[in-house]
Amino acid sequence: MLTTRSDKLPDEARMITDTATLETFCARAEQAPYVTVDTEFLRESTYWPILCLVQVAMGGDLMDGEDDADLSAVIDPIENPDMDLSPLYRLFANENVLKVFHAARQDLEIFHHQSGALPHPVFDTQVAAMVCGFGDSVGYENLLTRLTGATVDKGTRFTDWSIRPLNKRQIDYALADVVYLRPAYEKLCKMLADQGREDWIGEEMSGLLDEKIYLVDPMETYLRIKSRNAKPRTLAVLRELAAWRELEARRRDQPRNRILRDEAMLEIAHHTPDSVAKLERTRGLGKRMAEGQAGQDILKAVKRGMDIPGDQCPKPRTKPDLPNGIGPTMDLLKVLLKMKCEEFNVAQKLIASSEDVEMIAAFGEKADVSAMRSWRREVFGEDALRIRSGECALGIEGRRVVLKKT
Repeated sequence: MLTTRSDKLPDEARMITDTATLETFCARAEQAPYVTVDTEFLRESTYWPILCLVQVAMGGDLMDGEDDADLSAVIDPIENPDMDLSPLYRLFANENVLKVFHAARQDLEIFHHQSGALPHPVFDTQVAAMVCGFGDSVGYENLLTRLTGATVDKGTRFTDWSIRPLNKRQIDYALADVVYLRPAYEKLCKMLADQGREDWIGEEMSGLLDEKIYLVDPMETYLRIKSRNAKPRTLAVLRELAAWRELEARRRDQPRNRILRDEAMLEIAHHTPDSVAKLERTRGLGKRMAEGQAGQDILKAVKRGMDIPGDQCPKPRTKPDLPNGIGPTMDLLKVLLKMKCEEFNVAQKLIASSEDVEMIAAFGEKADVSAMRSWRREVFGEDALRIRSGECALGIEGRRVVLKKT
């Protein structure tokens, strides 16, 4: 449980386990300017995450003079699987209510799968913290401590949230995530306004709500598998194997690697077995699997990959040919990046990756990277081009690295 010197969680955490109570709570939440949201879920043995709890707290003017126990709730779909979550998803679709998360990606994925839509609009305090200079991917507990002085009881963090009944300590821990996210969010908003960076965070949130992030095309899942120096035919077989595995994992609701491990898929794609006898030699596969329905499906996937015309096989992923001698330029740009991030008090990860810097060093204005667009260009990209063209140079004044015109 989170505690501070001045703030206290409600003595009795409010649990919602029926549709009527959820409807009442969400109707009131739709009057708030924002709500904070978090989830507890399990995914160790399933393909789809098992939603165990949804925590919601109302923020803004509703908090003035109200009992906090009436403004926050833990919604429990495990206790009552028949509870209709439609009121919650209507709240998530209400454009007049901002939904505030910390590290929102997995929560958004769950809600997209459950309801077929993403909550909107949203605000991610982890991204906002990066914009405000709290470092790369700051953790929730660390951010709370720095913004509110809260401390964390970590003893309940690794609980099995699917087991019922929940005890008061577990409920308080779950509820604290959204109760204390409210002051953290409001302080971050003030920092963004003071620094004139509201537009920066707006762009980041737009990217987070791109539905393509949450829709996995089975025929593209092979791209996640490291397959160095693989030939087009090998990639064609790997693509078919990965697509079969993806669909099978969804059908069985099991993790991908429980269906077939990456290493086994790569071995099969390289050796292209055309019989059960050859397939069962695959390391880690086993005779039983090779002789069963999965083995037949794997052999069919191999054949599909082998039958693809050569000109339609996927091409190996290759980096653009980089000019010789760009190493020193890259080193200079990395120093510039660090200098600029310290100057603007923003996380390096948010501005440019090492690959981005490499592309700017090699191709300058033609580099198709995010660091050359919008506010990132203003912070770093423009000066990176000036360094590259020789218009500016890096120097040292006292203990500081500075940019000077040449």
